Amino acid sequence: MSLLIYIAVMAGVTYLIRMVPFTLFRRQIKSRFVRSLLYYLPYAVLSAMTIPAIFYATGDFTTAIVGTVVALVLAYFNQPLIVVALAAALAAFLTGLVL
Repeated sequence: MSLLIYIAVMAGVTYLIRMVPFTLFRRQIKSRFVRSLLYYLPYAVLSAMTIPAIFYATGDFTTAIVGTVVALVLAYFNQPLIVVALAAALAAFLTGLVL
């Protein structure tokens, strides 16, 4: 029974998070500051969640750094996301084997 309560609460929270902006901002936002803030906010939140996870996922700081550097280099050269992710994981794994 408590599982259904958890699901109902999460459904309500998710609905409110998606509904509130539509009710508060009925007209187009004209402020350049607010528009740029709303444009970059998803990237900032995603980075704030991903960067700590990268460094704690492997359990070793060295393997995390190697994987991150490989991912950044491949992303800089516009490689597909799957190539970046697999190469970073492989680099971290191989570094862990060597260490």
